[in-house]
Amino acid sequence: MKFPITAAVLGAAMLPLAVAGANAASLTSGKKIEIRVDEAKVEDEKKALWGQFGGWCAIAEWHPAVKTCEETKEGDTEYRTLTLQDGGKIKEKLLERGNASYKYEIVESPLPVKNYEAQFTVTPDDDDLDEVNIVWAATYDAADGKEDAEARKTIDGIFKDGIESIKGKLGDKVVEKKKKKKDD
Repeated sequence: MKFPITAAVLGAAMLPLAVAGANAASLTSGKKIEIRVDEAKVEDEKKALWGQFGGWCAIAEWHPAVKTCEETKEGDTEYRTLTLQDGGKIKEKLLERGNASYKYEIVESPLPVKNYEAQFTVTPDDDDLDEVNIVWAATYDAADGKEDAEARKTIDGIFKDGIESIKGKLGDKVVEKKKKKKDD
């Protein structure tokens, strides 16, 4: 049964974000896809997927809402400014970078959120040795004057569109989950 594993992976990905500070955000969103790989080459496959999707500004190559991405530095701090298809801009600050992950926060944005921190990760699947997961998860609060439902709908939609685009680029390598029957 995959659901508990998926929930555990997303929960584990969001846990460091949720405990990051005393003013922990109250909302969470996350999406995960599993990619079928050659079991003997999992590490190479993970690196290739990271090379394709994991660069700090690679989001402009795979997210349909992002028109351009510009990287800048202020001192030792790295930022990216995403220009959206509708002309809006989102400025994000890189908080942490790993071999196949990064964590960031939104600094300026037209989105209905505040206290937004997210992580994008490419990691081998714990229970399927021939799969690699791409996980995108965030914690956040609704912006002042906005409802939680609006904030969640916006972030869930952004994640859904991005992950669906990655799925489209990977084609039949994506492991499709079977829908459970009502009687199961």
